[in-house]
Amino acid sequence: VQLQASGGGLVQPEGSLKLSCKASGSIFNIQDMAWYRKAPGKERELVAQISGRGNTNYADLVKGRFTISRDDAKNTVSLQMNSLKPEDTARYYCNAYVRTNNLPWYTNYWGQGTQVTVSS
Repeated sequence: VQLQASGGGLVQPEGSLKLSCKASGSIFNIQDMAWYRKAPGKERELVAQISGRGNTNYADLVKGRFTISRDDAKNTVSLQMNSLKPEDTARYYCNAYVRTNNLPWYTNYWGQGTQVTVSS
């Protein structure tokens, strides 16, 4: 299983970006999907997560600005980021709990990350 993230880039403060992450491989089912981020000198932190039923959870710092969504038909998770701030600058990683076709349990997978830089 591979998670391929895309959509990062350079954006001005108060701008918007949409990140996408597609899971590929021998996938039977995907449970929780999430976005994390890591900025230089800081620990990795959870940004947003969405359960298999569509329940969402957000870090306080991004509530009201970011929206996580998923498309199970395409095995993708997206993160719409609005009103971006310089402190949102980080490398963003997608994460998913995936059950493959040949195993009866779920395994945690990480994407390679995509850089988001918010600067004027």
